[in-house]
Order: sequence, then structure tokens, then C-alpha cells
Amino acid sequence: MRIFFIGAGPGDPDLLTLKAHKILSKTKMCLYAGSLVPREILSIVPKEAKLIDTSDLTMKQIEQLYIRAKELNVDVARVHSGDVSVYGALSEQINLLQKHNIDFQIVPGIPAYVEAAAQLKTELTAPGQVQSVVLTRTSFGSTPMPEGEDLKTFAKTGATLVIHLSIRRLNYIYRELTPILGDDALVAVLYRIGWPDQQIILDRLDNIASKVREKKITRTALIITGKNFKKKSDINSVLYDENFNHLFRPK
Repeated sequence: MRIFFIGAGPGDPDLLTLKAHKILSKTKMCLYAGSLVPREILSIVPKEAKLIDTSDLTMKQIEQLYIRAKELNVDVARVHSGDVSVYGALSEQINLLQKHNIDFQIVPGIPAYVEAAAQLKTELTAPGQVQSVVLTRTSFGSTPMPEGEDLKTFAKTGATLVIHLSIRRLNYIYRELTPILGDDALVAVLYRIGWPDQQIILDRLDNIASKVREKKITRTALIITGKNFKKKSDINSVLYDENFNHLFRPK
């Protein structure tokens, strides 16, 4: 038997990978986070399969489900939102599986920030302005951030900041980033991106918190900002410049 860790993407069922669809359509046991995985994706799972919402389960309880699946010799589809490699509690689950000698496979999914950029019709990098994207979060009653991984430090690099799990900390984000980015820095807040009820708010750093309060958004939202976020660049990539030669376009 095998555990399949499946990235279900940001919410739009059409963004599920073909590989994930194939596994889900044949699974006999599916574990998913009900608050993060839409029912449309779960409709792919056969009706006779066992569906288990892990929203209110502890890791110890999930571990027992894996052990039981091994005893029954049944593959498990473990569905995560977005991609499983970021904020998916993947490492601790892998440790459990290795302890019990249970095989597993990871099926990547489209991360929420990728769909966010598509919805915003923008590129997160721009020649001559920003060439790095930082995926991060803030600490708010959860695992502390490691030393040196704070918003101020990241903002000083000029990278585009993609901030997860922090929608309730907009005032803190404002205090941390204003001295570096300025009050007028553009911020995008994307609520339940890819879901039918998605909301997108674009505003200045000094005004975004009030706009989010008006919309009563308190969870499941992504924040994107940065010194050059969505600013136009006057520099074009050399890759397509007629004077730039490479392996596929030699002199």
C-alpha cells in the first residue's frame, strides 16, 4: 500500500493535475482538510470510498488512520490544498510513515500564489527590479519564525513577498513593512483564491487593513506585496533580445 500526498491546487477543480485526478478517481480512502479542499474536487472520489475530514483530527489520530490503512492494504489519497511542499505539515507526516515503514508518493499541486499571480494578471518578477520571490508567514500563536526570517529582513532584499497565514496580522505587517516599503506600497489580498466566492483587494499598505475589515475577511487569504510589486519595468529580458545569443539562437 502507499500514501499519496496530493496537492489539490488553490481551489479551482480545473487546476487539479491529471495525475492527481487519476489517483483520486480510483482511491478507496481519502483524507482531506474540509476547510481547505472544495467539494468539487472530492466529487472525483468514488462514492464507495471512505472520505475522512481531518480538520478536527490530531496528528496522532491521522497516524492511526495510516496504520489502519496499512493493515487493510489500502492506498490512501491524502489531499492538501495548494502544493504539499509549503505549510502542509508534510515533514512530520513523512516521519510517521517512515517510522511505520509505509511507502508514500508526493503529487505536486499548483500553489495558491501562482493562481494569485494569474488572477492579478501580473508577473512576480521583473527585469531590473525584482528577481526573487519570498514565500513566508508571520508567527501568531503558531510555531515561531526562525531567527532572521522576519518581514523586515525579507523586505530589505527588494523581493516580492508572498505572506501566508497572516490575514489577522495586517496591522503588524503594516508596522514592519512601512519603514522599508513606504505607506504607498501596493498590497494584494486574495481571499479563497480559485474558489467561487474568491475576493481580491488591491490597495496601499496604509489602507489595506481597513479594506479587509470592511470585507470581514479573517482567514484563508494570501497577501502579496513588495517594493516593486506590480510596477512596470522599462527593462526587457535579454533572453529575447535580438543581440543576445544562446544555444538555440546562435550568431
